[in-house]
Amino acid sequence: MRAIELLPAGTWKDAADAVLLDHDHRHRRRFLLKTVSGEDCMLDLPQAVALRHGDGLRLEDGRILAVQAMAERVLDIHAHDEDALMRIAWHLGNRHLPVQFLPGLIRIRYDHVIAEMVEGLGGHAEEEDAPFDPESGAYAPGTGGHHHHHGHDDDDHKH
Repeated sequence: MRAIELLPAGTWKDAADAVLLDHDHRHRRRFLLKTVSGEDCMLDLPQAVALRHGDGLRLEDGRILAVQAMAERVLDIHAHDEDALMRIAWHLGNRHLPVQFLPGLIRIRYDHVIAEMVEGLGGHAEEEDAPFDPESGAYAPGTGGHHHHHGHDDDDHKH
């Protein structure tokens, strides 16, 4: 069985089976997967992609496998108010950590050092076993890319 096409979440229906993958195993091009029902499936895509929870993989025979995020050891980060949570989010981003935003909290992979930092910033970090499906990031394909504006053209501005 070969998976040959990525179908973004919401663009497909009726999966024949599913693959349960942790975050590290959801950015692939070619990889041997084991379905939930126990079958082997070769992921064989033209380029590496970041598989997201809810995506589908079209098999050569037309059937679809659902991609599901596996429960992992994570930290769910809460704060007393939105300002504190935004400040914590800035510190997490400054460390280039993958983050998942959920209503009222930020989820990251478990890291005891970061948990201590969060507590020091006035937040609370609760260890959980839960699916981790972080933001793909501003530089990921399909997000509009990365643009810089360097300098300016004097003809466009009145001085």
